[in-house]
Amino acid sequence: MTHNTPLSPRPLHDLSGRGRLRVMTVAQLRSHGVTTSETNEQCRPGGPWQQLLPGVVLLHPGPPTSEERLHAVLMYAARERGTGVPAQPGASGGHAPAYPDAMITGLAALTLHGFSSTPPLPSLDAIDVLVPRLRRLRSTGCARIVRSAPLPAPEQVTGLPVAPVARALADAVADLRDAGTVRRLMTEAVRGAHCEPAAVVRELNEARLLSRPHVVDAVESLLAEGRVIAEDRLYRMVREYGLPDPVWNVDLRLPGGPYLGGLDAYWPDQAVALELDTRAPRQDDDALWSEYARKREHLERLGITVVHITPRKLRDSLEQQATVVRTALMASADRDPAAYVVVLPR
Repeated sequence: MTHNTPLSPRPLHDLSGRGRLRVMTVAQLRSHGVTTSETNEQCRPGGPWQQLLPGVVLLHPGPPTSEERLHAVLMYAARERGTGVPAQPGASGGHAPAYPDAMITGLAALTLHGFSSTPPLPSLDAIDVLVPRLRRLRSTGCARIVRSAPLPAPEQVTGLPVAPVARALADAVADLRDAGTVRRLMTEAVRGAHCEPAAVVRELNEARLLSRPHVVDAVESLLAEGRVIAEDRLYRMVREYGLPDPVWNVDLRLPGGPYLGGLDAYWPDQAVALELDTRAPRQDDDALWSEYARKREHLERLGITVVHITPRKLRDSLEQQATVVRTALMASADRDPAAYVVVLPR
């Protein structure tokens, strides 16, 4: 016997009993000295193994666990660049499995992100896996291929590469026709602070889903939900960080003159305006941003300082945004007096 002689059949017994994750690629089995013919023999009907997906073997006869299905789908989809060899768990220094250019998306990804309105993993007939657009793969078994160019940066959830919530949500919505389900998923994404509405709308727009009436209706609810949450955070910022009370949700006009625009908060004594940017990124985004910019320039020519805050900044750095507003209020003492404007409730 040489050092290159496959160690069989003992490795087959050892492999079948290895740890919690008992799923391997055919390439991995070969690296353990198990030949293709031995693998086929073990996967015969009634045998101790079973082929779960092309090139992916389940090393026990019973149904796969949810974890095994997730890894199997990634093993099927992932390939080492330029070699065509499935990536092997443990290839990254013995830590999380290496699955280049593949990540879980859709409903399975949302469940992994902690959504309560998505089905449990065992009830999903198929698991969506995101791969580069030019990959030659087909959906089969429990693996449903979703293509993208370019791929988003995956997030690691329970040691698995998972698409960011906004992208996973768009991939899930692409296959959903029930308006109530779509609305529940979008609402949970925002209420659960998984992502901002703008990120969801951006992904839906790129996926060309905003032409579907039930998606458009859900987006309108999503944006309204997002604005309510952002306004609540804004009220909390003023209260918790001791800022002077502004007048809320007002319109400004020049005396006897034109309408200057609506504001979320305004400090008349300091001539400081605050505007929440809750724009939805759509195809007319540039035009809408130009409108924002024109209003800001007009107000600043009148001596009014405009503080521009996004919902994401309020979520991630509330104290920092309070400092920005406080600095603007304090700086008013060093500015020339602003033009007189009429403040009206919106």
